[in-house]
Amino acid sequence: GTTEAINLISSSFCREFCKPGDEVIISAMEHHSNIVPWQLQEAISGIKLRILPISDEGEILLEELEKLISSRTKLIAVTHVSNVLGTITPIEKIIETAHRYDIPVLVDAAQSVQHIPVDVQRMDCDFLVFSSHKIYGPTGMGVLYGKEKWLDKLPPYQGGGEMIATVSFEKTTFAGLPFKFEAGTPDYVGSTALATALKYISRIGIENIAKHEQGVLAYATEQLLSIDKLKIYGTSKNKCSVISFLVDGVHHYDMGVLLDTMGIAVRTGHHCAEPLMRRLGVEGTVRASFAVYNTREEVDVLVNGIRRIVKMF
Repeated sequence: GTTEAINLISSSFCREFCKPGDEVIISAMEHHSNIVPWQLQEAISGIKLRILPISDEGEILLEELEKLISSRTKLIAVTHVSNVLGTITPIEKIIETAHRYDIPVLVDAAQSVQHIPVDVQRMDCDFLVFSSHKIYGPTGMGVLYGKEKWLDKLPPYQGGGEMIATVSFEKTTFAGLPFKFEAGTPDYVGSTALATALKYISRIGIENIAKHEQGVLAYATEQLLSIDKLKIYGTSKNKCSVISFLVDGVHHYDMGVLLDTMGIAVRTGHHCAEPLMRRLGVEGTVRASFAVYNTREEVDVLVNGIRRIVKMF
């Protein structure tokens, strides 16, 4: 999915375009999938990572971007929506700034495509990636969108069958797009299932999904803040339906386990975003995520469950 796609771009892009000392900019709230592949390239290609900071509210400090850009900046890779905070980044402004310096932008849309409208042409991104299982499809699948002018220049990521034009013991030539990036037998079962999931989203309408989820998010935020000693992390006014929180005196893991006994599913821990946790000054959080199928009544169940747990401590 997203992880494979970012690894593909980081490997192929750095092989083709980066020299030791060149730089890639990422934000302070990236998922590990958009951190670790670039760190691997620090060791392999000699690139250096630059980090775009965020505010205490969990918003990218856009005014810091141009300060980070230099003649050595080769790519900007940034999340569209934080998987921890729900913050929607000002992605079009980031891309506009980057393109003024002829710098391509990779957008991690794993947490956005299922929640809000995403238009790659309007956005004008150079690469965009997302995972199938985040949009109600199967695991192990994903999508990599890229502008042809960039994909044409990138070398293959992996070698094998189906991605070749000709093979001899002296030389291999490669197939055209997209096949040169698809070594081996494709996951046609997963592809068919993902297509079905996308049709499901299209039938409902992503605008309708966004409106529904924003209503659930607003209600959940209001109700959670009514709980004594509960703090929400990520307070941007422009966010998707994700709420990370902690209750003073209750460890996030204990909260998750106890909610699970009540049949309430939340995520606890660092959410594959340890640098962001350090920026927030916490070890981990409880994360409640709301999707197209969630209701206000289910929010009430969550809130009542938290209230019961608070009384135990």
